[in-house]
Amino acid sequence: MEYKIRSGIVEKQRTACLATGIFHKRSLSDSAKRLDTLSNGAITTILRQGDMDPGVMSNGSEPACLMLYNLPNLLCERVLLVDCGNADQFDQKAYRKAIRVVARTLAKANIDDALICLNELTVADHTPDWKIQQAIMGIEEIAYQYTRTKASTRATALKKVSFLVGSRSDIPAAKTSASQAIAISEGIALARELGNLPANICTPGYLADQAKEIKKGHRKAKLKVLEEQDMLSLGMGALLSVSKGSELPAKLIILKYNGGGKDDRPIALVGKGITFDTGGISLKPGAQMDEMKFDMCGAASVMGTFHACVAMDLPINLVCIVASAENMPGGRASKPGDVVTTMSGQTVEILNTDAEGRLVLCDALSYCERFDPEVVIDVATLTGACITALGHVTSGLFSNHQPLAEDLMKAGADSGDRAWQLPLWDDYQRLLNSNFADIANIGDKSAGAITAACFLSRFTKKYHWAHLDIAGTAWLSGAEKGATGRPVPLLIQYIMNKVIT
Repeated sequence: MEYKIRSGIVEKQRTACLATGIFHKRSLSDSAKRLDTLSNGAITTILRQGDMDPGVMSNGSEPACLMLYNLPNLLCERVLLVDCGNADQFDQKAYRKAIRVVARTLAKANIDDALICLNELTVADHTPDWKIQQAIMGIEEIAYQYTRTKASTRATALKKVSFLVGSRSDIPAAKTSASQAIAISEGIALARELGNLPANICTPGYLADQAKEIKKGHRKAKLKVLEEQDMLSLGMGALLSVSKGSELPAKLIILKYNGGGKDDRPIALVGKGITFDTGGISLKPGAQMDEMKFDMCGAASVMGTFHACVAMDLPINLVCIVASAENMPGGRASKPGDVVTTMSGQTVEILNTDAEGRLVLCDALSYCERFDPEVVIDVATLTGACITALGHVTSGLFSNHQPLAEDLMKAGADSGDRAWQLPLWDDYQRLLNSNFADIANIGDKSAGAITAACFLSRFTKKYHWAHLDIAGTAWLSGAEKGATGRPVPLLIQYIMNKVIT
């Protein structure tokens, strides 16, 4: 998609479709008013006829829209009216909804270029540049489609989208925001694509190859891939216990980006990269097991975040670690009751081989120590218990450092990719007691998301750390089945909040 930033007055813009907003009680936005005046009141006449009666957006529903054709005296061929609800309730959530309905409508129409004027609308506490950035991200979200293993694809005629700014002096800043939006959207799309790929394509080795592609052409980026022999030498018995049942070797992928000062401590992101999770010997039920290809969405999200940060050339040092393996049953697979030794020296009794994500993560988290990170954030589709607690709306957040947790909560609110903090109290740690090892890899049937985070906390005592459980947010099931790209928006917003003033 090509994006253009223009200055000028709306009625002099020639385009195949111009999208503008209207509010409750048939109140017109500024651009709609100008078009209405020039067309001799055609828009208000249509609204009075009741073809579109704007109301208050509620219950999570999408706003209504109406396409108008051949309005008199206008240079635009079509006008798309978008219901923006109540003007005094038009917030960032409503703005994103309005953008998405415009993007869906344009994608289905036989329109090759469009001018979107919704960025003229007031959104409290947000700048004009933010509105352009969010608009482009919304358009790119709708435009994404998975095609890798499909013969037929959804065709769209839309090739160019333009936005108006107040004056020529506003164009440079708007273009910068547009470039950032494109980079972030590329990161989200990468995370979605990796998540959507079938497990016979997206293997641990494939993720390592994709890391090479991300690094390619970026002199500030470096890549290191640890093979199983390297991990064995480091004592990563927990991670290696997961890959034992698979014919595919595990990989520990380390991407480094040095965009900050030489002495700046890096932000470290750690992603769970289980490219397929059968549950191992503790075999999962067959129903919906196909969705276990999404168990590497934590890895996909940190790789997508890394790509976006490098593309934006952000002034920060970043380390992304992907712990990738395939969890399969087999003659060499770990068994319930096995005891393994982690890189930290702590021993783990594997009571359930389907609690494998924490096993690959704990060794990756120990490996993080060598980078002396400012903070470490791990991202994992870790527990079904998190879905029980929070559903599919928000990711679960745990942290041993409250300022970090609050920064991530703010980034979630800013980006619309929200997280909700759950407790990480010592009271829960006793549930991981074992008679045969330093720690068990599961607790009892209660507080599953919390005990999983408590397990990881045993390996993060030397730095500030947060854990994002994205089991409920990383993908959709049913007719809209597919990876969402979350929490790439949250992670990038967190990083940008730290480096961009």
